[in-house]
Amino acid sequence: MSFFIKLIYINWPLQILVLATALFGFLMLYSVSGGSWDPWTKPQMTRFFISFLLIFVMSAISISFWQKISPFSYILGLALLIAVYFFGETGMGAKRWLDLKVIKLQPSEAFKISIVMTLAYYYHKLPVSKVSHPFYVLVPLLLIIIPAFIVFRQPDLGTALVIILIGIFVMFIAGVHFGYFLFGGISFLALLFVLFKSRGTEWQLLRDYHFKRIDTFLDPSTDPLGSGYHITQSKIALGSGGLFGKGYMQGSQSQLNFLPEKHTDFIFTTLAEEFGFFGTIGLLIIYSLIVFLCIYSALATTNKYSRLLITGLCMTFFTYFSINIAMVMGLLPVVGIPLPLVSYGGSSMIVVMLSFGLIQSAYVHKNNRF
Repeated sequence: MSFFIKLIYINWPLQILVLATALFGFLMLYSVSGGSWDPWTKPQMTRFFISFLLIFVMSAISISFWQKISPFSYILGLALLIAVYFFGETGMGAKRWLDLKVIKLQPSEAFKISIVMTLAYYYHKLPVSKVSHPFYVLVPLLLIIIPAFIVFRQPDLGTALVIILIGIFVMFIAGVHFGYFLFGGISFLALLFVLFKSRGTEWQLLRDYHFKRIDTFLDPSTDPLGSGYHITQSKIALGSGGLFGKGYMQGSQSQLNFLPEKHTDFIFTTLAEEFGFFGTIGLLIIYSLIVFLCIYSALATTNKYSRLLITGLCMTFFTYFSINIAMVMGLLPVVGIPLPLVSYGGSSMIVVMLSFGLIQSAYVHKNNRF
């Protein structure tokens, strides 16, 4: 099929919902900018529309091509993570970014795509009879743990945990025996016990600020002007919006700068304050429809690689918005996960849009067998 014929077969409802979510984001960024296109709205719009066009280009490329380069995406992603140690830029106490002049790339964000592509490739090639064999379970675990450990050492505990979560989800969808996950869950609980027991000892396993985040999560009132300030102001903004909100650009917490990181991690609270309960439900409905259409796309495909790729990337998208919303509501510790297509950010925007490009490619070529 030609490029233009392939465009007809794109999952257009999904594409329209992606655009609608981004428009939601532009609206909120314009608000938190105080009614100005700078410094956040204009760059975000530029990134989005360039990457939105890139989705069409990616969708026209055969899914077999993306399948073949999957192992190389893992190698490249791992190389970029290592490069951060030598050439990375430090910000907010962590070395996570590479300055590529055109954009500051956060390799740990991009690796979320690489791990899904690689595991989908692995299980596509692996015979079903070997999926639950101990050796063939160990291989993907190493593929997950190695980059997660590198990201953890940056330090970026939140992204490391997300990489592990996404990887384990792909293994589950691939059909790995449930007993491994039960053992992993028990081991995880044991690890949590050891982590907390290590606090204040010479062999402390987490940094002090990690434990401080946990303390703040459990009781923000212990330090309302320090580590608990973010979540305290976030809850005030969430509650003050009520059912219908205070009105566009009328939120006191965001407009008067009481709300920290209002254009990135806590932009959902700005939405809640200005548009209220019904505004946030509207965004959640759009997110839910995107997830539904991704699952539909996965069920429509005829090869294992595409199904695992789509469900893995769908899980990545779900993880983004579910953790962010739970985080700003005080249901999870603050770990710096952006709200997809709404929060300001180059790396997260590009990663999400590349994910949708791969999903559309798998859907357009859903009848390909390889």
